[in-house]
Amino acid sequence: MDETGDSSVLLVGRCLIAGVFLWSGIGRISGYGETGLLLDEHSLVAQLAPIAIAIELTGALLLIVGFKVRMVTLTLASFCVVTALLFHANFIDRAQMFHFLKNFAIVGGLLALYVSGPGRLSFDGLNE
Repeated sequence: MDETGDSSVLLVGRCLIAGVFLWSGIGRISGYGETGLLLDEHSLVAQLAPIAIAIELTGALLLIVGFKVRMVTLTLASFCVVTALLFHANFIDRAQMFHFLKNFAIVGGLLALYVSGPGRLSFDGLNE
């Protein structure tokens, strides 16, 4: 594939991964009370919800436009690992096991994007 094709695939990949975080962040805003209750159930301070929302929405938007992609991918990967370990480590519950594995699959995609870089169709790629 040529350089333009590679960059197009990376753009699509960035947007697909970003979509997960965008959808989740918007869902946390619309279900803000439920998010706080979930944090309370796990002995976490409900005030962490705005931080989670900010990480998800900011990370998603930065991935889409391709700005500081390597830093963003590591931040979102860390977020996924922490949330998997805190909220989805009940392996007796098959749904929780699925969410745990999903989080680590997303980490894999983010790490691949970290290695590949954002491609030329990004703010970071303008200088390439």
